[in-house]
Amino acid sequence: MDLFPLWNSLRIAACTSVLVFFAGIWAAYEISRLPSALRGLLDTLLTLPLVLPPTVCGFFILQVFGIRHPLGHFLDEMGVRIVMSWPGGVLAAFVVSFPLMYRTARGAFQSFDKTCQWSAQTLGLSDTYIFWHIRMPVCRQGIIAGAVLSFARALGEYGATSMVIGYTPGKTATIATTVYQLWRTGDNSGAAAWVAINLVLSACVLIVLNLTEGRRGQ
Repeated sequence: MDLFPLWNSLRIAACTSVLVFFAGIWAAYEISRLPSALRGLLDTLLTLPLVLPPTVCGFFILQVFGIRHPLGHFLDEMGVRIVMSWPGGVLAAFVVSFPLMYRTARGAFQSFDKTCQWSAQTLGLSDTYIFWHIRMPVCRQGIIAGAVLSFARALGEYGATSMVIGYTPGKTATIATTVYQLWRTGDNSGAAAWVAINLVLSACVLIVLNLTEGRRGQ
């Protein structure tokens, strides 16, 4: 059994989670400080991939990074290939999983008691210190939950990933695309094996999420 789809899926999900974690926290914090009208507009734009079909997200990615388009052609000339490569899978997973991290972080930051911030400011503490040593520890359970959900979403991504990187054994294959290809070619036993692996991974992610929610409740 070729385990490359497992390795590739975990690699894509891990890289995506790191990018989504920092980008989501930064966007949630900065946008929460903007005027309500601008905040509402940016909220809509950043959350849109959550409600769009993943294939639509993949279509937009191809329109920007495809080698027939200016940016994609420029990157290809520079030796950076997005389409039909595993970094393209990271990009596709980032687009569809970012709203989960962003919305969860936004909710955690909005529930933060600002009197703690104001008290720290009266003591002369900088905004950077307050963010990392007061706000983040208070909001950590919600942020961890967002990171876990983003990882799970990236791990199971199929629609945008299949459009951007396709299915090439040993190069771009993921668990989701492998299940489809094996089923399409009539290899039901092989597809069932990968489904079982995916179920185990998903169950582990849900256990971590439930433990996080339990600690948050306590």
